[in-house]
Amino acid sequence: MSPLNINLADLIARLAEELPDADDLARITEAQLRAQTLSDLGDQLVGHYVGKAKQAGASWSEIGDAIGVSKQAAQQRHTPAPFDRYTDLNRHSIVLAQEAARTHRHDFIGTEHMLLGLLGEPRGLAYEVLLAKTESEQRIRDAVEEALPPAKKKAPRGHIAFRADGKEAIEQALRASADLGHDWVGTEHSLLGLIRVEDSPAAQILRNLGFTAEELHETVRAEAPDRFTERNQ
Repeated sequence: MSPLNINLADLIARLAEELPDADDLARITEAQLRAQTLSDLGDQLVGHYVGKAKQAGASWSEIGDAIGVSKQAAQQRHTPAPFDRYTDLNRHSIVLAQEAARTHRHDFIGTEHMLLGLLGEPRGLAYEVLLAKTESEQRIRDAVEEALPPAKKKAPRGHIAFRADGKEAIEQALRASADLGHDWVGTEHSLLGLIRVEDSPAAQILRNLGFTAEELHETVRAEAPDRFTERNQ
């Protein structure tokens, strides 16, 4: 058994159970998607503890030794990035956004994929805000599906880059957190970031569902501090 108490046989059995009618080629594609997701989660897990080590005063040389790479390699790989202030739930939503892009065979991550990522993290405040107004997760998912571009013939391999509107949504999420005086970036800030990119597919979906940037801002301002305290007790 690995440290995660899971082995290859477990992974094979689960895939076979979930895709009983798939042929070997279809299972290869699905296995690649899951392998990439596991890799991304692993990178984020390491990054999480690198951040904690840096906050505790560890040097890049010490971190490199812990990872098994040089000081320079550790620093290049884990230099502070836009996601450093993201909560664990929000980082997970980004992983889910990438998985949504792969599942739909898109070679980019757009705001519509990021909205699906927020829907995939029901513990986040963004999910609660979305459901409180629409009263239906499926209604939101259907709206996103209608807005998604056609799938490509093959699922992308390796890293998937953010489309321009996705990058702007990340910047807007950081600004939303700063505007509210918060020192974290949660799913609620990402939701604000999406609607602030006015010409993006996600912003259009949210407006069609009855949301406004002003209303979301006030909701997050009122509810986020208490929720953040609850999550960290």
